Amino acid sequence: MSVSIDVAWKSLNKHGEELCGDKVEIVKTRDSDILILADGMGSGVKANILSTLTSKILATMLHEGAAIESCVETIARTLPICQERKVAYATFSILQIFHNGDAYLVEYDNPDCVFIRNKKIVKYPYEIREIEGKKIHEYRFKVEKNDCFVLMSDGVIYAGAGDILDLQGWTWENMSEYTLKCTKETLSASRLAAMLSQACDDLYIQKPGDDTTVAVARVIERKVVNLFTGPPKSKEDDEKLMYDFMHMEGKKVVSGGTSSNIASRILHREIVTKVDRNNPDVPPMSSIEGLDLVTEGVLTMGRSLKLLKQYENDEFDVEFFDELDAENGASKLAKMLIEECTELNLFVGTAINEAHQESDLTFDLSLRMNLVEQLKSVVEKMGKTVTVKYY
Repeated sequence: MSVSIDVAWKSLNKHGEELCGDKVEIVKTRDSDILILADGMGSGVKANILSTLTSKILATMLHEGAAIESCVETIARTLPICQERKVAYATFSILQIFHNGDAYLVEYDNPDCVFIRNKKIVKYPYEIREIEGKKIHEYRFKVEKNDCFVLMSDGVIYAGAGDILDLQGWTWENMSEYTLKCTKETLSASRLAAMLSQACDDLYIQKPGDDTTVAVARVIERKVVNLFTGPPKSKEDDEKLMYDFMHMEGKKVVSGGTSSNIASRILHREIVTKVDRNNPDVPPMSSIEGLDLVTEGVLTMGRSLKLLKQYENDEFDVEFFDELDAENGASKLAKMLIEECTELNLFVGTAINEAHQESDLTFDLSLRMNLVEQLKSVVEKMGKTVTVKYY
């Protein structure tokens, strides 16, 4: 079994601060996926700089192929100890999951990771290494499909302290039990992150007393999505594009009227338009046998891109997913890319759409290319692999 991870995180800034002192990074290597969560001491600008520096050093070293052990030693020896508080200037957690199922977790002064398997909280044994006087917890284990891991900054377990709860705060045990309750129904990483973050915000009465971050990783099999948009520059390439597109593993999406007509003609399958009077702002979807989603082009992709950017910018909450579940092409495309995709393959035609050449619409090739570039960029920022093939 070749595994990947569905990853999402959500941060709350300390009340009154414009910057968050926590930082999350995702690193893709040839044989693994890596999730990094760093928590800078204090809050505001200083904490943001410390966590960013820590996470970037770790991410850069890991991307260049350095062993996690070397990265941990570098950070542990680099980060000073605050003479006043006697604690490190930044703490961190690193979770590395290899495609063959091996996993490695290292924690330095962050709350323990919550492990959930088969709807139960699991506690793995760990070893303690001491580097430059700093104690590092190391875990090595095998993952299984649907395993769930939640990394967190200490703002999570202190939520509610002195307000709704007693001085102790939410506690790790309370948080892990709530996480388990949330995962009774199979949830995507993004939905679970939103639910946990919302719970923390409610406990803080919408005024977080500390930077608060939850980062969720779910073990999933590779999920490939293939998207075809725009007619090829040469009509002779229609069959080649459709051959390449249909012979890729994974889900198949066609976006655009002309693209749909090409797919219908080459596949010898009828286009069936779905009339939808509930979403007047989004053009109706269609269906073609053998394809998973068929939508209108520019307007639908633009609306879907807006949802993806909202998600990538950490502007999602429980209500966001109501729109993501809506029965329209834009929401369905965004949902597929957020929750059902680890790799995206884009098949992009470079012809000027003949359907618009003599119309009043200000559509041209550059608009489609711009949408494709934005889509590629935002999906990569979400931690997924994107390849583009032009025709």
